[in-house]
Amino acid sequence: MHRRLLVVLVPLAVLLVAALGVPLSVSVAEREMQETYVDRLNDVGRFASLAETALSAGRTEALQQELVRYHELYGIAVAVIDTSGTVLLGPAGAYREAARAEPALPRIVTAALAGTRPEPSGDWAPWDDSALVVAEPVGRDSEVVGAVVTISDLSKTHWRILVRWAQLAGLGLLPLIALVAVAWPVSAWVLRPVRELDAASSRISRGDLTIRADAEAGPVELRRLAESFNTMMDAVENAVQRQRAFVSDASHQLRNPLTSLRLAVESLEPHLRAAGGGRQVYDVAVDELKAMQRLLNSLQASARMESIRTSSPVDLDAVLATRVDRWRALTATAGQALTVDVPPGLRLLEPTGGLGSILDELISNALRLSGAQVVEVSARVVPAGGSNDDAAAGGGGTDAFAAGGVVTIAVRDDGQGIDASERAQALRRFWRSPRHQNVSGTGLGLAICADLVGAAGGELRLEDGLPRPDGSGHGFAAVVALPVVPRTASSSSSSSSDPDPPGRAS
Repeated sequence: MHRRLLVVLVPLAVLLVAALGVPLSVSVAEREMQETYVDRLNDVGRFASLAETALSAGRTEALQQELVRYHELYGIAVAVIDTSGTVLLGPAGAYREAARAEPALPRIVTAALAGTRPEPSGDWAPWDDSALVVAEPVGRDSEVVGAVVTISDLSKTHWRILVRWAQLAGLGLLPLIALVAVAWPVSAWVLRPVRELDAASSRISRGDLTIRADAEAGPVELRRLAESFNTMMDAVENAVQRQRAFVSDASHQLRNPLTSLRLAVESLEPHLRAAGGGRQVYDVAVDELKAMQRLLNSLQASARMESIRTSSPVDLDAVLATRVDRWRALTATAGQALTVDVPPGLRLLEPTGGLGSILDELISNALRLSGAQVVEVSARVVPAGGSNDDAAAGGGGTDAFAAGGVVTIAVRDDGQGIDASERAQALRRFWRSPRHQNVSGTGLGLAICADLVGAAGGELRLEDGLPRPDGSGHGFAAVVALPVVPRTASSSSSSSSDPDPPGRAS
């Protein structure tokens, strides 16, 4: 997160440095070029004064030697020319060679011979190769007898400008480096409470209401936010605990009076007359009392299961090892057949209350409510972004899904099934199908399982089951989809040490 903050801050700092640095760089270049021009202007002014005296007196040897020496010392071509443009004094060869590369020279010389001081020639940009041409008339007004012209190579001046620009760029990098050096830990300090709050919210969404944010770190505003968040979570946790405690306590407190009432009603059986309607009323009363006892048991079980808040990884092999034999015994007692088709090595996130308890409830529904002949338990893995068809295809082991995906566990039967219009209602609490009103149950099982699976980041959905033997349609299927948990090296080695995981197929 602080990287994104730096992505915003650094470009703004670069723009600020550029806004200050570019005008400063231009000013530095102009000053260097101005100093060079003023220096050349002073030189030609001095040479023009000496040339006027030397030409009028006819003694030019000293000036000639000085002009040659000037060229040798500074590498600047300099010459005194007459009104026709002929070189009178100075290194004529060097001057003519330099003059050939300067198209602006005739204009400047013409202006100087006219008695004016022309503007300098050339582009002053450091990357331009043009020379600096400066001319000064010799004489005044109508008495101009010639001009002093210098042609200066600006490569050294350009190099000084580039060096100064590099120094400015280096100085400009210092605040950027300082900004990054300061903003990185500061942004980490500022955003750490936000990350912790995000992590706390994620854990709360998975059902852990005990987590709290750190209200002692970060800026004052974020500390106040963390305190408000913790206060809110205290209120939510207290409300949930009171709700669960009320359900549990109410169920427990009602159990004893209800048991006493049932005993009292059943004790009336010997006093019933064989003839009359008392027997029918008695049977209805006993059935209702039994249904109320089952409801209280379910409410207590619901309160216990939902009080467990933490989801954790689990090996499906380990869950099946403790359940499959019991399921087979139950289905055999009911005259049904159980088949298990689960690939080995599946590891997934277990819902609160235990995956085994959820599968027990689904198996119990298939045995009690479906009237099926065959009950099938199967599992498949679906990669992230995959579809139900991928699961049905039974693709691959868990190695292909280490980066994400879900494990789907389906309990299918070939019994009565549930109409498609009733499937959404079947996941509501206390809903019973009209066909199952005379079958023992409370209508809480599927609803509680759906809530627990959803709290673990999964989904419980109802689908068509196995084809019925008479070809009249399909039975019922409850499909649990839970996130895949990547297998670590330790868990892989422990799994591979089990040569024959239980519950593979039968």
